[in-house]
Amino acid sequence: MEAAGPRVSDDMTVEVALSVMAGARVDCLLLCDGDDQCTGSVTLAELAVHQGRSTYTDQMRLRDVLADRLTRSAGPPSPGPFSFRPISSRVSP
Repeated sequence: MEAAGPRVSDDMTVEVALSVMAGARVDCLLLCDGDDQCTGSVTLAELAVHQGRSTYTDQMRLRDVLADRLTRSAGPPSPGPFSFRPISSRVSP
């Protein structure tokens, strides 16, 4: 099954990824390799966490976020590559 939604390369910067998410009105991006095969996903929440860290720079790449995810095994798992929904479908508490 082919996933619908924005597909990006892991060499994209976090800043550009956030702009793509805002423009597409989604809270998750599918990450693809050079053969356009889906290799994972990254969420708006993950990017926001990285953006708030003191080590963050505007040159940070999505692959850096993924590498950090692998080193942090204590937290809950990230959503799979096909688990995103439009931002407009969120319900406020």
